[in-house]
Order: sequence, then structure tokens, then C-alpha cells
Amino acid sequence: MTEQALLENKLIVFQIEQREYAISVQMVGSIEKLLPITRVPSTVDFIIGVINLRGVVTPVVDLKQRFYGKETIFTNDTRILVVHMEELTIGVIVDEANDVVDIDPTFIEQPPETIDSTVDAPFIDGVVRHEDRLLILVDLENALEMDALKAGERKNG
Repeated sequence: MTEQALLENKLIVFQIEQREYAISVQMVGSIEKLLPITRVPSTVDFIIGVINLRGVVTPVVDLKQRFYGKETIFTNDTRILVVHMEELTIGVIVDEANDVVDIDPTFIEQPPETIDSTVDAPFIDGVVRHEDRLLILVDLENALEMDALKAGERKNG
């Protein structure tokens, strides 16, 4: 199996509100401990500010705010997933990020309508069973409203 094919079958698992979510490892540049966040006024609620990531000003979004309407309470386990989407690099705040799993793409299923009524269905790509866990696959492009982020980058950058 090629390295590309192996990467396509790997997911980064993270937690929000004690639920397990996942995105492709190919989207994630790094996982960082919490860095100082500079708040930016006049942005959508879930864009909480910017960080200085190795000399690059990077917007940061709070997925808990986006999914559940409440801010993440920062702990020692809080992580920033640095993701690359389209032309943007974005920091995504999650409660924890502590696992990379290999999945069989044939195990990905459409999410049941009742899986999580607090998270809008357009944010969910599917559900995958992995060992004794059920992982919710997140569609970050829809969840983060890429147009809003691009507009914010133009205003701030």
C-alpha cells in the first residue's frame, strides 16, 4: 500500500463535550498545546482570535462554540489542531486530541438522524465504528464557514 493510501485511512481523534470526533490526518499540520490567543473584535462568535504560530498569524476557531454554543474552558488537555484547508491555515480549539486511528473506509456510514441533535447535520460527514468506539467524522469546511474565515483573513491580513 502506498504512503498516500495509508494516510487516507488515518484519522485524528479529538474530543468536544466528551464526544469523540475525527478528521483526516491529511488536514492536520500539527497539534499544539494551548498558545496565547489575541481576541479579535467584530468576528463571528466561533472565531475567537489569532495566535502567533511560529511567526505566522493564524486565526483560531472554537469548535465547541460552533457546535454547542458555549466556549471551551481551557485546561491542560486543551489542544489546537492546526489544519490546512483551501488556502488557509486555521487553529481549531478542541477539548482533547490524543489519538490517531487507522480505519477501513468501508466502515464509514451515514450518521443516523438522531446521533447528536445539538450538532447540525451539515457539519457531519459520517460515522465510523473503530474497535469499541463510534467516531463522528466532521466536515470542517462546512463547520467553519470557509467564506467567513476568508473574509476575516482579508480584513485582518
